[in-house]
Amino acid sequence: MSTSISTAIIPSKAQFANREAAHELHLEAICVFVATGFFLDQDSYWKDQVVLSPASKHTIDESGVLIDSKPWFTWHYSPRDISFEQALEEFTDLFERIIKEQTQGKTIILPLSGGLDSRTQAAAFKHLDTEVVSYSYEFENGYPETKIAEQLANTCGFEFTRDVIPKGYLWNQLDALANLNQCYSDFTSPRQMAVLDKFPKLGGDLFSLGHWGDVLFDDMRVPDALGFDQQVDHVLNKILKQGGLELAEGLWDTWGLDGGFYDYLRTRVTHLLAQIDIPQSANARIRAFKSLYWAPRWTSVNLAVFEAYKPISLPYYDDRMCQFICTIPEAYLKDRQLQIAYIKTRAPELARITWQDHRPFNLNNYRLNKFPYNTTYKVLDKLKRQFNALGGKPYVQRNWELQFLGSDNEQQLKAILNQNAFLEWIPKTMVDSLLTDFYKQPAPKTAHQVNMLLVLAKFREIDN
Repeated sequence: MSTSISTAIIPSKAQFANREAAHELHLEAICVFVATGFFLDQDSYWKDQVVLSPASKHTIDESGVLIDSKPWFTWHYSPRDISFEQALEEFTDLFERIIKEQTQGKTIILPLSGGLDSRTQAAAFKHLDTEVVSYSYEFENGYPETKIAEQLANTCGFEFTRDVIPKGYLWNQLDALANLNQCYSDFTSPRQMAVLDKFPKLGGDLFSLGHWGDVLFDDMRVPDALGFDQQVDHVLNKILKQGGLELAEGLWDTWGLDGGFYDYLRTRVTHLLAQIDIPQSANARIRAFKSLYWAPRWTSVNLAVFEAYKPISLPYYDDRMCQFICTIPEAYLKDRQLQIAYIKTRAPELARITWQDHRPFNLNNYRLNKFPYNTTYKVLDKLKRQFNALGGKPYVQRNWELQFLGSDNEQQLKAILNQNAFLEWIPKTMVDSLLTDFYKQPAPKTAHQVNMLLVLAKFREIDN
C-alpha cells in the first residue's frame, strides 16, 4: 500500500524517501554541500536517499521508495494593482492572523535580535496582548546586541533573559548537535546550541521563530530586468561560501569525479533556476530559488535545536505568507518597507529603538546611515575595538572565532579531524594543509573550509 505525503511551501524539516539506486555515497552532492553549506534540491549524503521536494504531493510505496511527485504550488510573480497602504493593511491582517492561530492560548518564547523579523513579531504580540518570555544572546567580546533586544522586550513588557555565547562551548555540544542536524549543516551557525541547556529556565510553551522574513520581505538587490545568465551568476555568487569552491574542487579531484565541479554546479543551478517560470522579475525568481532550495535545506536544518526543547511556530514559513508575497509588487518589498511600516504603525516606540544593521540609527532615520552622518559613530566604534584588542579582548563577529581559535580549541578540532576513518576518506595531506592555512591566517574563507571538514568528520564517525 502506498503512502501520500504533502510538503509545505517551505518545509520546516526534511522528509526522506528512498529511490532505486546503489547505496553509496553521493560524492557529487557532498561536493556541492562543502561549497555552499547546504545540500541542493533533493540531494542527501546517499545516492539511494532523497529529500522530498517542497510544495509537492508525493507518493511513496510500502518499501519507502518515492514513486511520484507533483507540485501543488509553484512560485510565481502576479503583482496586483494595489497601493502600498492596501498592501500594508493586508500584511497586517494576515501576519496577525497567522501569529494568533499559531500561538493562541500559549506562553510564547521569542528569541529577540537587533533586526527586523523578531521585532515585527514583537509588535504583533504586543498588539495581541500575548504572554511572552523573550531572550537574546551575544558573542563574548562581540557587539552587545542583547542591549537592543532588552530595550525591545522592556518596551513590550516581555520577560527577558540575556546570555553570552562563550568560547569553546562547541566541543561539549558537538555530539548532540550532530544528532540533531544529522550533519546537514555546519556546526558554528546554530549558536543557539550554546544556550540549549538554559531553555528550560525560560518556561513558555512554544517558540515563535522569525526565520525567512528577511528574504520574503526584501528584494534581492538586482535589477528586475537582469538577464537569465546574469541571474545564474548572481545565485552562484550568493550560495558559494568563501573558500567553498576551492575545497569542493579539491575533493572532486581527490575522488576522481568526472568533469569539473564548477561546471557541474553551474549546470544544476541553471536547470533549477530555469524551472522557475518568472521571466518578468529577476528579484522574484531569485527569491523563489532561495525559498525552494536554500530555506528548507539550510535554514530549516537547525530548527531541530529549538524543537529539542519545545514545539516551534514560524509565521513567515506559513503557506499563506508565501502565497501573499507572490502577489505583492517588488517595489513594496524592497528595503523591508512593509515590515518597517508595520512596526511604525503598530508599535512606533519599537521603531525608535536602534536597528542593529544600521546602528546607531533606528527605523525612523536609518537612511542617514551614510557619509557624513555615520562618520562619528564609525570612528568611535573602531577606536573602541582597537582599544579592547590592545587589552586582550579582540572583537568577535563570528561564532567560529570563539570555537576554533585558541590552543584548547585547536587541540579539540585537530583530534576530531585526525581520526583514522576520516583520513581514509579525506587525505591527511589535504586536512593538514587546510588547518595550517587556517591557523596561519584565520579568515572566513579558511574558516568555512575547516568548518565543513569538521561536519564531514562527524558524519563519517556517525556513519561508521
